[in-house]
Amino acid sequence: MSASASALDSETGCYHCGSPVPRGAPWYIDLADERHALCCPGCEAVAHAIVDGGLESYYRFRTELPERPDDRQIQRADTWAVFDDPELQRQFVHSAEDDRLQVTLAVDGITCAACAWLIEHHLNALDGMSSSAVNLSHHRLHLVWDPTRLKLSRILAELAGIGYPSQPYEPDLAQQKLQHEERQSIRRLIVAAVAMMQVMMFSIPLYVSGPGDISRDFFLLFHWLSLALTTPVVMYSALPFFKNALRDLRTRHLGMDVPVSIAILGAYLASAYAVLTGSDDVHGTPVYFDSVTMFTFFLLFSRYIEMRARRRNGHSGNALSGVLPSSAIRLEADGSERVLPANQLQPGDRIRVRPGHGVPADGIIVAGHSSLDESMLTGETLPVSRRVGDNVTGGSLNVESPLEIDVTHSGRDARATDIMELSDRAFASRPKIAEQASHMAHHFVTSLLIISLAVAIAWSVIDPSRVLWVTLSVLVVTCPCALALATPTALTASHGQLRRRGVLVTRANAIEGLAQATRVVFDKTGTLTEGRMRLKSTESLDAGLDDGQARALAAALEAHSEHPIAQAFRDHNHSGVTASDARNVPGQGLEGTINGQRYRLGRPDFAMDDPPSPPAEYGQWLLLSVLEASNITPLAWFRLDDTLREDAEAAIAALKNLGLEVELLSGDASAVVGTLADELGIATWQAGATPETKLAHIQALQANGERVVMIGDGINDVPVLAAADVSVAMNGATDLARTSADALLMSPRLGRIVEAVQLARRTRQLIRQNLLWALCYNLGALPLAALGLVPPWVAALGMSASSLVVVGNALRLNRSPVSAFSSSMATSS
Repeated sequence: MSASASALDSETGCYHCGSPVPRGAPWYIDLADERHALCCPGCEAVAHAIVDGGLESYYRFRTELPERPDDRQIQRADTWAVFDDPELQRQFVHSAEDDRLQVTLAVDGITCAACAWLIEHHLNALDGMSSSAVNLSHHRLHLVWDPTRLKLSRILAELAGIGYPSQPYEPDLAQQKLQHEERQSIRRLIVAAVAMMQVMMFSIPLYVSGPGDISRDFFLLFHWLSLALTTPVVMYSALPFFKNALRDLRTRHLGMDVPVSIAILGAYLASAYAVLTGSDDVHGTPVYFDSVTMFTFFLLFSRYIEMRARRRNGHSGNALSGVLPSSAIRLEADGSERVLPANQLQPGDRIRVRPGHGVPADGIIVAGHSSLDESMLTGETLPVSRRVGDNVTGGSLNVESPLEIDVTHSGRDARATDIMELSDRAFASRPKIAEQASHMAHHFVTSLLIISLAVAIAWSVIDPSRVLWVTLSVLVVTCPCALALATPTALTASHGQLRRRGVLVTRANAIEGLAQATRVVFDKTGTLTEGRMRLKSTESLDAGLDDGQARALAAALEAHSEHPIAQAFRDHNHSGVTASDARNVPGQGLEGTINGQRYRLGRPDFAMDDPPSPPAEYGQWLLLSVLEASNITPLAWFRLDDTLREDAEAAIAALKNLGLEVELLSGDASAVVGTLADELGIATWQAGATPETKLAHIQALQANGERVVMIGDGINDVPVLAAADVSVAMNGATDLARTSADALLMSPRLGRIVEAVQLARRTRQLIRQNLLWALCYNLGALPLAALGLVPPWVAALGMSASSLVVVGNALRLNRSPVSAFSSSMATSS
């Protein structure tokens, strides 16, 4: 090994760059069973990228150190290390499952789906990274990682190392950045537009004039003016293409900007050389300034339209991040009012919400009666009436009268924040069709560069004077912009449209699954019914126990349940009886100890082995029993009733009209389930189903080739929601059911499911149309350009037109007509 190489292994210097290593620095690289110290997260990220890429021999054979980072890079490295501080992380890092952490970052430099692929592919390769998901509409990155194996500073360094500097997502700051990016895009577009028009004005006379019609002086003047006007287009307007291309080449991932940059820079340099050397006379080397400016303008214009479309479709989702008011009026113990930041509210605080003000936190109304506008959260346009005892959601707008609310959840625990996080989760995985389109575009770029090289070689033999413009036309006309935009643009538009209709997609496969569904399976309580169970009657079976005492015992047990049935007993515990050591058996009932005795409440066969017959066949009956020594004694029957959702029958009929099989799967008694199924026209139903039998039934359907959509709301539905091809949780579902579902209904209307299926099918159709158009265009235009039949300016028009067709076709989802079901319901209501 050379002396210089040996010097690089100094224990006091960074193994990568040679800079001094701070005392106690946590950064290192393991190489050949030896640990080497590094000076900062930036060097750690680069060193790991080199070694992980199989290039560890670089450190054995290098003869000089790489350049030291400048002051800005050093400052950035210090900033990364700061993000490992636990106190700082409490502000933006949250807990996930299995002791993992999750965070949402705002990412700079994202321009297209290829950027998202590169970021996710690079981060998912890191040891300790569980998932990374880019939200193209909002330029957000959602990460889940194991903090014992991977540090946040390393993640931020990796992102900066591949050209995407990031920081914790803050709605206001992120919005400012997006606005700044949009202003920059408009400026670049204006510069390109003005230059294009002027250069075309100088080029048209040269195209239409005959020999001798224009003097050489004017000919040269037009070319010099075109050079002067094209230079700022290349140096300013096209600058993002060059930066992205360099980033792609550094990361060895060929994106769309590589052929774009080659085309723009090659045409400009060749034309500038011809003008500067004087070989651009009437019979000399042609120039392509008009093609350069036109190509740059149309590419910028198509990307700007696509960017505006994505942001407009993502606006409602972005608005959720700022839907909670920044301030609140808290009522003090002495009755006085205190204005304080909304994020300082705690559960148990009492707040006052005046008319015209937003609700700053989730809570329960304790005084007042008003109408609330919940359109931002549910998609329902009409205000809903709320009174004492009703739950309210933070972000709602109080319309009429003042309200006093007891806070239950605030800040990051509020439902609006939960909705935004669930929305971000939709990008944690991509539908198969999106993955296929992404890989197709990536391989197409590689093939395009090879084909362009082959075309250049062929034309250098056929006609060397036409090599440049024919190769330029091939690069431009077959740029796979439309292919890359075909799927993400349609999916983004579909997500936005579903969100506006009150259906929040939380996993990306939901849209594809809804489009392919063959059967919809409904739970009963809380799904087809409103889930507001009412206690209709009590029949005591023990002479020493009156009806009131029986209800108090049942209420004490149900206090430990989140099931809708528990709501029926909440107001019946007047004696203050409490249960301890309670056990909830999903789909069966509850068991607990009251005053030293063990009680059971639930289905008759759960309450005791040989239960008596209920007082009547119709109705939902619960049995209360007491366990005494080895005996179980029945104590009382409770008859419950639920209210059918007003649009349930119409929704079932509409789903059948779409060609879907509809099924009812419930844990209730056969008499209750059968009566409801007959009322709704559901031919296939199953009663007495436990979570285990529900799961087995869904798996049996899938084994027979069915694509199942499961709709439920309770804890007992969690296993079957996880197993279904697509799971939909109702708006009042438990937290566990919401997080397990692929989509969440934000309003209580079942008709939204019908609309979701219709929109999903339309989305799949548009994606297929876009992919077919993009492939046909590229495959059709390529041979024409290779044969020299397409001039560069026509190639620029064709490429831009192809991209705009794809974007415009996807945006038709925003004008999707309201289904006949929705129209009929609106009329009836």
